[in-house]
Amino acid sequence: MQTDLSVVRVMKKFQDFTAVDCVSFDVEKGKFFSILGPSGCGKTTLLRMISGFFEPTSGTIEINGRNMAGIPPNKRPVNLIFQNLALFPMMNVGQNIAFGLERQGEKRHVIQTKTAQMLERVGLPGFEKKKVDQLSGGQRQRVAIARSLILEPAVLLLDEPLGALDLKLREQMKIELKILQTQVGTTFVYITHDQSEALVMSDHVAVMNKGRFEQVDTPRNLYSKPSTPFVARFVGENNQWDARVISLEEHQGRQVAAIMTPEGNQFEALVQGQLTPGDEIDLFLRPEAIVLEPDAAIEGLNRFFIIVRSILFDGANSRILALLPESDREIQISLPQTRQFDHIAPGDRVEAGWSPESGMMFVKEKNMYKDAGTVTP
Repeated sequence: MQTDLSVVRVMKKFQDFTAVDCVSFDVEKGKFFSILGPSGCGKTTLLRMISGFFEPTSGTIEINGRNMAGIPPNKRPVNLIFQNLALFPMMNVGQNIAFGLERQGEKRHVIQTKTAQMLERVGLPGFEKKKVDQLSGGQRQRVAIARSLILEPAVLLLDEPLGALDLKLREQMKIELKILQTQVGTTFVYITHDQSEALVMSDHVAVMNKGRFEQVDTPRNLYSKPSTPFVARFVGENNQWDARVISLEEHQGRQVAAIMTPEGNQFEALVQGQLTPGDEIDLFLRPEAIVLEPDAAIEGLNRFFIIVRSILFDGANSRILALLPESDREIQISLPQTRQFDHIAPGDRVEAGWSPESGMMFVKEKNMYKDAGTVTP
């Protein structure tokens, strides 16, 4: 495995504030790696250290095996694309893409050939003479990427480049960016607060919170096997219950916990870590894991009742917003678009159920952070 980017125990402090706290990870050559987290978590600060605009307070950053300490941004084998793209409005598309090569003193015929080839690679052949204001939002994105890729960086850094686009175009560009990255083979490091962007495009995703990485994993594992409560809450939608472990027992080679919620619901769930009777836990359950009106013949389900509060229509993503009886706890349940549940209306009392394999349990802890050293996706 060849590593294009290696970050080892990097820390960045601004006076008494620690923006990035002992972060380590490697990115394999040719991969799409995303850093996902809420605003203020430190992801942009980390990207600026990789690009050379900030120097780490401690730790090392290596690109292509070379330590980047003291190397200015214009000397690093990376390029950075911002949300506003920073295209030059007075230049046409060809001039924008060729700008970096001209600064390097490349010969004119070489510039023309490379510019035409790059436009082909990003799906904009023959666009050399077009003005920037004649382009759509998606086409401007591709021009900005072409301008960066033409300098053949080892790593392309993207700081929320889709944030300014409307929803439909953003959905389209997620797919286009992934296809483009696969075609050109350049290593992408992508910053976003949008979980959908990270899950759709990435080979691996780091979930960042308060300056640290909570989990680095494949999109599938982040969604189905979150390792901390923060990841469970931040990646995808989840219903969360407080609960207490009543008992533990072995069942078909797996440990099962009997748990009790404050509302008096007793459930069973598979144990994913170390639990003991009496532990206070957070139970997470995804909206799509809850079955409405389950068949009475289905064995092993955790069954309970809900009071339908409202139906949230959003096409294929429609949901039921419900309350637990004699409680103010709200839960959301995905509503399959099969018309099977068209008869359900606000105010109805409906039975629901979920499989013990679907629950995710975490012992309540004040501090979930642990320094696990270098993480290699």
